[in-house]
Amino acid sequence: MIELRPFHTLGGANHGWLDAKHHFSFADYYDPKRTSWGSLRVWNDDTIEANTGFPPHSHANMEIITYVRKGAITHKDNLGNEGRTEAGDVQVMSAGNGVQHSEYNRESEATQIFQIWILPNEKGRDASWGARPFPKGDRAGKFVTLASGYEEDGDALPIRTDARVLGATLAKGETAEYSLGKARHAYLVPSKGAVEVEGIRVGERDGAAIRDVDTLRVTALEDAEIVLVDAA
Repeated sequence: MIELRPFHTLGGANHGWLDAKHHFSFADYYDPKRTSWGSLRVWNDDTIEANTGFPPHSHANMEIITYVRKGAITHKDNLGNEGRTEAGDVQVMSAGNGVQHSEYNRESEATQIFQIWILPNEKGRDASWGARPFPKGDRAGKFVTLASGYEEDGDALPIRTDARVLGATLAKGETAEYSLGKARHAYLVPSKGAVEVEGIRVGERDGAAIRDVDTLRVTALEDAEIVLVDAA
């Protein structure tokens, strides 16, 4: 089962400094058919203008993963963490029992990000933050785990949930496979380019909600960069 969610059907709002598109119900956008996908609760596609951003605000009991598509985002929180995450790289904030943070685009051009929220396995743990670069060469032609709730994915950023966030870069005509399992919920978005999933074309920034698939096969219709969430 694959439900295609074309980019033009996404909810959202343009605030001037922020052009936000929502794959799931968020803020003033509500669609009862798009409230979550398993434990995946939010997938926002945000364009943040230069020298603007989100002022300090609070979160709790959510795993928040930010994948930078273009530019860079600068994070600062009340735990003393501060860092700049560049295009192709990932940051993770486990909001736990509460954290206040800001995210700004300090660059001279617009920054584009995917921000992904996944429900944690348990509430009330200490908050944490981390980021790391993921060289594109490491995921050329295959899926690489970027963030994970499983100990066996030792090189990935840790998240406190039964889920993985993966990335892949594929050349036109190349196919990558991922062992999903029919009980899992997958959500796939091409950050760049277009791909085919089980005979369905998924264009740049379209979403594909996937279930009841043992092995996921993704073929690039053009050079593509893909982000995939595998959630309970």
